[in-house]
Amino acid sequence: MSEPTHTDELPSVRDFWEGQVPRYDEDVDHGLTDPAARAAWAAHLHTWLPAPPASVLDLGCGTGSLSLLALEAGHRVHGVDLSPAMVAAATSKCAGHDATFTVGDAADPQVDGPVDAVLARHLLWTLPDPHAALARWVGLLRPGGRLVLVEGRWWPAGAVTPYARGAETMPWQGGVRAEDLVAALDPLVDRLEVVCLSSESVLWGRDVDDERYAVIGVA
Repeated sequence: MSEPTHTDELPSVRDFWEGQVPRYDEDVDHGLTDPAARAAWAAHLHTWLPAPPASVLDLGCGTGSLSLLALEAGHRVHGVDLSPAMVAAATSKCAGHDATFTVGDAADPQVDGPVDAVLARHLLWTLPDPHAALARWVGLLRPGGRLVLVEGRWWPAGAVTPYARGAETMPWQGGVRAEDLVAALDPLVDRLEVVCLSSESVLWGRDVDDERYAVIGVA
């Protein structure tokens, strides 16, 4: 038997995210417990999402912080995440609201469409085929529905250490540049908008010097 490689010793993608749950909300943009950060994200969602009440599919929902903001704005939310522990945390955080959370593949969610909006934050970098995921997500939207993607490019190509088994094959590991995401999404939607978020330190709880942005596509 051959010696295990570095990637053989890494956790699966699901197990990696399972292990992140206990400290996931410690990041300002994850937990949204800081009032200023929470208000800033809520203001953006108000602009990006359709007028409430709308059906919102939150993919890679994590612990449900953005789901909760959408719910508080009057939307209905279905969240999907690969990690059962993330789904449990989101279910608890959003208890009492019109929300459901299920364990599943966010790249190919097994949900009934159409929906008014698909929301995904910092998800594309974790997917083995992001182009197929984009097509699937747009296909779930009703005419005029919105695809809201919060993304970034945090590490340059070749400077990324795989975090889980198989991560080395993910084409957008380390993040995706806005111009590359626009090129992939533009043929799939009627129109789109790019919003730069790098300078809005309140969203992240600190100043950042990498590329962070949102892309809003309309089907």
